Amino acid sequence: MGGLKPGTGRANFSSIIPGWFSEMSPMWPGEAHSFEVKEILFEGQSDYQDVLVFESTAYGKVLVLDGVIQVTERDECSYQEMIAHLPLCSIPNPQKVLVIGGGDGGVLREVGRHKSVKQIDICEIDQMVIDVAKKFFPRIAVGFEDPRVKLFVGDGALFLKGVPDGFYDAIIVDSSDPVGPAQELFETPFFESLARVLRPGGVVCTQAESVWLHLHIIQDIFASCKKAFKGSVNYAWTNVPTYPSGVIGFMLCSTEGPPVNFKQPINPIEKAEEDDGRSPLKYYSSEMHSASFCLPKFAREALGA
Repeated sequence: MGGLKPGTGRANFSSIIPGWFSEMSPMWPGEAHSFEVKEILFEGQSDYQDVLVFESTAYGKVLVLDGVIQVTERDECSYQEMIAHLPLCSIPNPQKVLVIGGGDGGVLREVGRHKSVKQIDICEIDQMVIDVAKKFFPRIAVGFEDPRVKLFVGDGALFLKGVPDGFYDAIIVDSSDPVGPAQELFETPFFESLARVLRPGGVVCTQAESVWLHLHIIQDIFASCKKAFKGSVNYAWTNVPTYPSGVIGFMLCSTEGPPVNFKQPINPIEKAEEDDGRSPLKYYSSEMHSASFCLPKFAREALGA
C-alpha cells in the first residue's frame, strides 16, 4: 500500500485478500465492509478529498470519498429517494428547493419528480465529484440536466450567507460523514443558517448517521436542531446495504409556521410520477415514508421521542 495515508481509497484495498476493497474508518472502529473489485475506473485527489470509482462484482459502480462509500449503482435508490421525498412529500406545493452537497446528482433527480418545484439550486463544494458522477454514473447524474437546476460550486455554509431570509421552501443536505469538508454541516451555526433561509413552515432534511454506530452524534444533531428549529424535529431511517451497519438516518426539521407532520405525507409523489417519462421509483412509497419514523426502543429513548 506504499506511503498512502489511511482512509484514502487506495489504502483500503486489501493486502490480505487481493482484489477486495474494505471500507474502514475511525467512525466505525473494529469493523469493515468488503467488496470484490472487478476494475478500478478512476482515482483522483481533489482540493478536498480522495476520489475513487471502481466496478464491483455485486453492486455495480461504486463512488468512494476518502475511503468511505458514498454511492453504488445497486442501492443508491433507497438513499436518494428517501432523503428527497421525506421532506418534499410532507409539505404542499414545494417550489424553491436547495440541495447542499449531493454532487452525484441523485437528489436532484428525485427533487425533479415534483412538478410543483420551479427552482432547484445546488451548492456542492467539490467539482471533481460532479465531473466523476457525470462520467461514470450518468443515470444518477441525470439530475443535473433538469433545466430548473442551477449549480453553485463552493462551500454550503458560505452560500447560505448570501441567501435572503425565508427564501426556500425546502433544503436537503446530502453530506458525507462529519469529518473533513462536511464537518461544519453538522454544527449548530449551520442549522441556524438553514432555519433562517427557510420560509415559515419550511422543511429541511439532513443526513444524520446510523443509530447502530453513531447514536451519540445523532443525539448532538437532534439537540442542535431543537435549538435552531421552532417547528418539529424528527429522526427517520432507511436501509442502504452498502453503508456501515446497513442503515442510515435523516433529521427532518420544520420552521415555526404552518405545522408539519413529517410522519404522514400529504403530497404523494406516486401521483406525480404517473406518465412522467422518468424511471419509476424503486424504494420510496407513502407506506415506507410513514414506516421510516418507527424507531427501535433504544433509539426512541435516546432521543426522548
